[in-house]
Amino acid sequence: MAAGSDDAPFWAIGPEELARRLASGRQGLSSREAAGRLARFGGNHVAERAAQGALRLLLRQFESPLVLVLVFAACVSAALREWVDAGIVVAIVVASALLGFAQEHRASTAMRQLRQRLALVARVLRDGAERDIPAASVVPGDVVLLSAGKLVPADGLVLEATDFLVSEAAITGESFPVEKRPGIVAADAPPAGRGNAVFLGSSVRSGTARMLVVHTGRATDFGAIAERLRQRAPETEFARGVRHFGQMLVRTMLVIVFAVLTANLLLGRPTIDSLLFSVALAVGLTPELLPAIVTVTLAAGARAMGRRGVILRRLEAMENLGSMDVLCTDKTGTLTTGAIAMKDALDAAGAPDREVARLAFLNAALETGIENPLDAAIVAAGQAAGMDVSGVAKIDEIPYDFMRRCLTIVVADPAAPGRHLLVTKGAFANVLERCTSLRGPGGDVPLDAGARAALDAIFRARGAEGERVLALATRSVEARPRHGREDERDMVFRGFLAFEDPPRPDAAAAIAGLAALGIRIKVVSGDNRHVTAHLARAVGLDPRSMLAGPDIAALKDEALWHLAPRTDLFVEIDPQQKERVVRALQRAGHCVGFLGDGINDAPALHAADVGISVEGAVDVARESADVVLLRPDLGVLRQGVLDGRRSFANTLKYISITTSANFGNMVSMALATPLLPFLPLAATQVLLNNFLSDIPSATIASDNVDPARLARPQRWRMRKILRFMAVFGLVSSAFDLLAFAVLLLAFGAAEAEFRTAWFLVSLLTELAVVLVLRTRGPALRGRPGALLLWTTLAAAVAAVAIPFMDGFAAAFGFVPLPATLVVASLAIVSGYVVATEMAKLALFRDDGPEGPRA
Repeated sequence: MAAGSDDAPFWAIGPEELARRLASGRQGLSSREAAGRLARFGGNHVAERAAQGALRLLLRQFESPLVLVLVFAACVSAALREWVDAGIVVAIVVASALLGFAQEHRASTAMRQLRQRLALVARVLRDGAERDIPAASVVPGDVVLLSAGKLVPADGLVLEATDFLVSEAAITGESFPVEKRPGIVAADAPPAGRGNAVFLGSSVRSGTARMLVVHTGRATDFGAIAERLRQRAPETEFARGVRHFGQMLVRTMLVIVFAVLTANLLLGRPTIDSLLFSVALAVGLTPELLPAIVTVTLAAGARAMGRRGVILRRLEAMENLGSMDVLCTDKTGTLTTGAIAMKDALDAAGAPDREVARLAFLNAALETGIENPLDAAIVAAGQAAGMDVSGVAKIDEIPYDFMRRCLTIVVADPAAPGRHLLVTKGAFANVLERCTSLRGPGGDVPLDAGARAALDAIFRARGAEGERVLALATRSVEARPRHGREDERDMVFRGFLAFEDPPRPDAAAAIAGLAALGIRIKVVSGDNRHVTAHLARAVGLDPRSMLAGPDIAALKDEALWHLAPRTDLFVEIDPQQKERVVRALQRAGHCVGFLGDGINDAPALHAADVGISVEGAVDVARESADVVLLRPDLGVLRQGVLDGRRSFANTLKYISITTSANFGNMVSMALATPLLPFLPLAATQVLLNNFLSDIPSATIASDNVDPARLARPQRWRMRKILRFMAVFGLVSSAFDLLAFAVLLLAFGAAEAEFRTAWFLVSLLTELAVVLVLRTRGPALRGRPGALLLWTTLAAAVAAVAIPFMDGFAAAFGFVPLPATLVVASLAIVSGYVVATEMAKLALFRDDGPEGPRA
């Protein structure tokens, strides 16, 4: 929300005046005042994405066009005073809606609990002290501390800034970061020209800053856009597949229903009965529980993944997780232990040097930008050696960025009063290019070609041993208040910092496990080629299959499309090149996952089919990801892939089995309608059949999955689903027609008896086919989930018992069946099961051991 407004926008007001209007100051708010403002302005939310109330969720169950068709049918019956028929239709609609509501409410509650674990945190000044609070608790008047990797939690004015670069692509569409600094700009400045303001939806690329919060939640620019447009998230491949399949079913439904209604009217049958029968036939074709089944199946998988330490930020990402066949990852913390330790501080000759260690300690201990494990390792080693920063006067800081790949701390030079000392630490090549001399035993000497070659040899040798190596340089300059990147020149090369981060003991096994699932690992790292090759050799990857950043920069897109799938290691690359590698792999037809936790990973995470991050990642990386790992472990990710494939397989089971059975029933009734002297089933009987057969289907999310279905990535393949529907639907229709012939010719069944026997055969075949087609191997060897098995058996018992339940049977127009007719019906069902099993084995044998991948 926003504090009191004025005619002038906040970027056109000076910091002191704006703070006065907000009743705040450079030290922020008191906790008591912040609590009062939170109650007054509300939480810092753009949209209550997960807070969908129970009533709204219940009403959503009635949004389906199919439900509306049923309601229309009930209204027609009521208008004609067919109260029993109207009541039955309404009861079935309500029961189906309650079933979907119960499952989706449980799913949404579980997802809300999982998302709470990933709530963003903002660092603010409260009571004059720095404090981390949930970003949702930020209020107008707060002073927020920003640093590289953080997301801007609200709209506000920049109070202080040091080399502060912000990415505003979500606000302005500009892909390059822009610099922000304190000041005042014109009231009518366009968004790209508001250089003194930061906005919700942007992220910090480098530097540090303090901002005064002016607008929060829906009062922000980002919130206003979201409120005005109320756009849904982009449609995923999975959701698009479901939608296209539904459209195909509706088209088929309209054609057949129109034909059936026309045939009935031409045969002189009652108009209302024919209309209700046609409407019921439409409902029978379309799997009306599909939205609920999809949500419940994905949510059940998400809950299982959450218990194993894999949290889905978006349910739809599960399909892509199961489809993933390439995983790009950095090495730190995933292939290595992540427990980085500084092994050595060396001089320019490669000998241990305490002064190099001390300078590195000053650089790491005094920097205030990106928190990273290398600095933590330097500080830990320095403290263990008795070092501290007491007596050192920090003057300035030139923050790290991904173009310079180095960081500089400026301190008062203790050896030269009136001068400052720049201490620069960073990537070897980047630091070396800023140096013109090196510190030797007798003092500084020029850095000629021979000396550069000697330094490079040390760097290569340590890297070949698996150590990560940084360089350190210094420069003494005249004292002045501020320093910038232009001062990082004519430096003195002081030495090397060597770190060790050994491979995880389980890394090789985890890579092999993912390979067994058809997923190829590719290391995408900004680290140097020697360290990465050493690690690749240790974990079972090919160290010779390598492309370096300079090589990628020289390649045209078409060449990269060709080389990327054949390369295991991408080294020394920048953030834009990471994204380019991901897009090249996608262009080659792969479903790409990207695992990253740093600022430089955000573009690639966004571009990947499934972005994967870790709980401790920087905000911008975690918010760009679809999946968050509670620990950076490829073994955990492997289990997440299995859960994703299991959930996707069960969703496709429901779609394939239900639509094939419904298609078969629809074809049967459509063919039988002009041949029979009466409708094969009354509308209420069709609806009851459909409702009872949906009960086991609602439990399919918990079913077991064939190991072969988990062994390779799965994708939507509409043609395969259509073939499945046609083959098994027509097998069903053939036995339906056989049942019609037996009932009419062998038993001479009257209308009520025919409908009762046909209801029994139709429902039992739909239930049996679930157990037969749930596995692509022999049904008797399969092991269905307990819930699916028992609900199927319960529905089957109900199917046999209903005709003998006097009051209930009469309400639906059923009559008790003679024993011989029950036996004949069960024989037809048994024959159908055998025929379906044979058709299944023949169909899937032609497609290989896994059958057609839907």
